[in-house]
Amino acid sequence: MPVPHITLLTKPGCHLCDDAREALEAVLDEVEFAGARDYDELSILDDQSLADEYSEEIPVVLIDGRVHTIWRVEPDRLRTALRAAAPHPPHGA
Repeated sequence: MPVPHITLLTKPGCHLCDDAREALEAVLDEVEFAGARDYDELSILDDQSLADEYSEEIPVVLIDGRVHTIWRVEPDRLRTALRAAAPHPPHGA
C-alpha cells in the first residue's frame, strides 16, 4: 500500500524535536505504518527558507508537504492523519 511522505523539521539541541522524533518513530514502528518508516528529517539550520518559515515553530511534522503539527506529536492524531493521507484502493479492487 502506498504511504504518505513524512518530513520532520528539527534543529540541533531541541528537546521538543527529540520528543517529536521519539513519538513519530513509535507510531511508525506499528505494523500498520511500517511503509512510512523511512521519513525525512531536515534541520532548519541547513535551509534558510525553512529557518525563515519555521524558526519559532519546530519541531514540525509535514505529511505530503503539508503541516500536520508543530511542537508536539500526539500519537492518536498522527495515526488518524496517516490513515487519511494514505491512498485508498478503488472499490472492488
